[in-house]
Amino acid sequence: MTEYKKGSDVNIIKESAIRYGIERYRGYTVEDYYALPEDTRAELIDGVLYDMASPSVRHQDIAMQVSFQMVDYVNKKGGKCKVLQGPVDVQLDRDDKTMVVPDIIIVCDPEKVKEDRVTGGPDFVAEIVSPSSRKRDYAIKSGKYCGADVREYWVIDPEKDRVIVYDFEGDKPPAIYSMKEEVPVQIFGGELKIRFPEFCP
Repeated sequence: MTEYKKGSDVNIIKESAIRYGIERYRGYTVEDYYALPEDTRAELIDGVLYDMASPSVRHQDIAMQVSFQMVDYVNKKGGKCKVLQGPVDVQLDRDDKTMVVPDIIIVCDPEKVKEDRVTGGPDFVAEIVSPSSRKRDYAIKSGKYCGADVREYWVIDPEKDRVIVYDFEGDKPPAIYSMKEEVPVQIFGGELKIRFPEFCP
């Protein structure tokens, strides 16, 4: 089954539904998003609700280790930037049609950080690819983040052992790194280089 109901009359699309072309209802709003049951993990993109599977242990390990390195760097440098690890709601377009939940963000404008969400594009976004998020992370979200003035976007793909770095601010073609390499953070001029943890299941 590729499409199912959560709550009252709300259809949440799984990635397999996108792959096989099932019609997507585009009329959901942030109000519908917040009306979902508390145990439902979903994202709202252009009025479509997408299912978010629970993250794997490896996913969580990567998110924690990368966030820790970023927080350590930001704390040592000082300034206004804030590192946030998901789940955190980001009202990307500041409208009622999109609420994404990135894995890691860096926000350098304190005006964007509200008590319950971030409004507008963060300076940096990283998504860790899972089987249920692959198309969103590679295709849908890259366009959304670019359009929302995100300066840098990483697609971290543990299955393919690679990190794709989109430097939107520098208007450069995407750079591809192995997860065995140190990956420079462009919004910090490459001074911060992220090391990815080895994973032993």
